[in-house]
Amino acid sequence: MRFQLPFMVLAIALVGGCTQPDSRPASIPVVQEPSTKADDWQKVASRTDADRIARLRQAWDEALSDARTAGNRREVEAEGALLRGEAALARPSPTPGSYECRMVRLGRLTPRARAFEKFKPFFCYVEVEGNLLTIVKQTGSQRPAGRLWEDDEPNRLIYLGSLALGSEEQPKAYGDDPRRDMAGVFERIGPFRWRLVIPWPQEQSKLDVYELTPVAEQPN
Repeated sequence: MRFQLPFMVLAIALVGGCTQPDSRPASIPVVQEPSTKADDWQKVASRTDADRIARLRQAWDEALSDARTAGNRREVEAEGALLRGEAALARPSPTPGSYECRMVRLGRLTPRARAFEKFKPFFCYVEVEGNLLTIVKQTGSQRPAGRLWEDDEPNRLIYLGSLALGSEEQPKAYGDDPRRDMAGVFERIGPFRWRLVIPWPQEQSKLDVYELTPVAEQPN
């Protein structure tokens, strides 16, 4: 007489033999993206100013078109690399010291505004503050001051600053008063020649371009 396992015992044995190892996927470690140079200034810049910088190419196109349409084509061409959007060269960092600066304003926000305007030269100063360079306009009723940050694009630095008015001795820190904040790019455009480009400034124009050339007789 053959011996037969009870049905329940046989079922348990079969289930036990079919058991598979845990097939749930192992947890995948989170890989943190390496930080980039742009991360530092993007943490400081407001969304509005980051957007202004992102639309730099549009500012160049519209501002130059306004100036040429208004009859200032010769004046634009006479400025050479200063008013060429793609003129940036390698190694944009300026040498600390005194600079002669001047500003050219391009584009108009209202039909009656000037599409091209040049201003008298003034003096500004580049200095080292911690691990950043700063630019300060030394004279005039409106005196920009700000810091230069490295960017992922190697041929430019990012400028974030503010505007001192009238008799104020010190400008407000960037972000303290958004109405005075300034944001743009700083580029080298020739031997001993740089420019600071402010796209979509707070008022009056579509593009403000500052030219910086070192003062021959540097102060001690």
